[in-house]
Amino acid sequence: MKNPKKLIIITGPSGVGKGTVVKAILKKDINIWLSISATTRKPRKGEEDGKDYYFLTTKKFKEMINNEMFLEWAEFAGNYYGTPINKINEKIKYGSKVILEIEVEGACQVREKFPETIAIFLLPPNKQELEKRIRNRGTDNEESILQRLERADFEMSSSKDFDYVLKNYEIDKTADEILEIIT
Repeated sequence: MKNPKKLIIITGPSGVGKGTVVKAILKKDINIWLSISATTRKPRKGEEDGKDYYFLTTKKFKEMINNEMFLEWAEFAGNYYGTPINKINEKIKYGSKVILEIEVEGACQVREKFPETIAIFLLPPNKQELEKRIRNRGTDNEESILQRLERADFEMSSSKDFDYVLKNYEIDKTADEILEIIT
């Protein structure tokens, strides 16, 4: 992959608002491209295949792992998530900045391969707000919510390993801070 400075990671625990912040960034700067991740989880209400995620079977996902078609991948909360590499290479080659909105484990994999990547970690205002956001999504059962909250403690402890750490109090303010960092 050439020109890794054009690769931007946005990560943080589940429920921190990564997706909402990224949508705000994309509205503010049309020259940034969002990498679409692949997952084996079921689509949430309103999500579209090829727009929000590539929704794959576990069999297909594992085939792509074996064929080294992911920049990074991880298993999280019983599902696989990964970043297909082909479009990223193409976008960077033609000068686009590419945002990877990925889980912490995947972010660490990308940073190992491309240390020049700009890595931004989002934190929730506090643990109670994080739990509220996860519960308000209404997509997870109690066991999954508890897994996500437990994992969040571990993930937040790794925030010190990232280039920038931002608390996501307010979507537009956080999006503006990220745009300032990457431009």
